Amino acid sequence: MPINLLPVWLVLTLSVTVAFADTELLAEAAIRKAEILEQVVAPDVEVSELVEPLSEHEAQLIDPEGSDPLVEPLTCLARTIYWEAKGVPGRDMESVANVVINRVTDENFPNTICDVVTQGYKQSPCQFSWWCNGRPNEVVENDAYEVSREVARLALNGELPDYTDGALYFHDRTVHPYWANVFLLTAETDAFLFYRPK
Repeated sequence: MPINLLPVWLVLTLSVTVAFADTELLAEAAIRKAEILEQVVAPDVEVSELVEPLSEHEAQLIDPEGSDPLVEPLTCLARTIYWEAKGVPGRDMESVANVVINRVTDENFPNTICDVVTQGYKQSPCQFSWWCNGRPNEVVENDAYEVSREVARLALNGELPDYTDGALYFHDRTVHPYWANVFLLTAETDAFLFYRPK
């Protein structure tokens, strides 16, 4: 490398390294914020600090490719919305998010989004079919995942109205599970029916 290009190369390398480190720190801070927002809705978790709502930019820093492990709230919720309702028009995505958040707030379910989503994986029945269908869980359609992540962000921020009227369960219109007759139908979307205990 010519001597006169060495300083330019060093500056560019350092700039990229600093930018990457800053992005990682911002992503970690966004994850921490999402975890606190999740605790706000959990009934048996005391929140020791308050945070501002998660911004669109912060949400985009978390799991940008849709391939991270499911270990933090935004990714668990966004992937659930994505795999349960991607490509479905209307309120379907928002209503799936409502069910997950409603379960976190209900003391009969786990108090974290990831635990709600993966409930039943080790001991049947699985609560969300996408998690237990044996297929890869990584995102394959980035545009649909962007929409899912935005819905998840709004839900975590408490900015998403509950279109399901407190539903804890839902199913696709093409099936009729045994439990559908036991619960109260609370809402319908183009693709799903939503229920809660009577």
